[in-house]
Amino acid sequence: METLEDYLDALASASPTPGGGSAAAVAGAAAGALVAMVARITAANPKYAERSAAARDLAERADALRAALLAARQTDEEAYGRVVAAAALPRTSEQAKAARSAGLQAALAAAAAAPLHAAELARDVLRLSEAALALENPHLASDVGCAASLSAASLEASAYNVRVNHRYLRDPALVERQELALRELEGEGRAAAERVRRALAPLGSA
Repeated sequence: METLEDYLDALASASPTPGGGSAAAVAGAAAGALVAMVARITAANPKYAERSAAARDLAERADALRAALLAARQTDEEAYGRVVAAAALPRTSEQAKAARSAGLQAALAAAAAAPLHAAELARDVLRLSEAALALENPHLASDVGCAASLSAASLEASAYNVRVNHRYLRDPALVERQELALRELEGEGRAAAERVRRALAPLGSA
């Protein structure tokens, strides 16, 4: 089983994978785990019995998103690996050049789609972070804030990895569709993160 230290060693290595897209997905998965923790602790506390059903539901949804983001991490790594492989194809003839170009464009499209999906999942975790505020467990407020910050960072980091692939894609319609979707996600994410920050503002007071 891969440990966290194993993963970070791989991330720090000279290998192009795992890279930023993978790390972005891991940050989102960590945010989902924090939401699940907040929900489970709240559900187990008799003081919050009237919210236990909502808390258990929130934990299940957070677990599902955590699993999806871990899968998105793997998808991102594999997608970028295919870009590297396509870029290394031979260019010894016009036919080989055409095949390499087509393969590289297909790989780049997949490499842009992978972090876009991760950004969607991160947005969903951010929404759950906001929903966790409704559990009104003040002892776990900082954990909710951490989950919101991590999921917001996951979304932002995923966006970088979408757009870096757009630089090399030659399908303007695809780029436009993905860019529009990304801007909507970013707008939703910023609004949700700001609502959480405002709700938790007292934590920053002396």
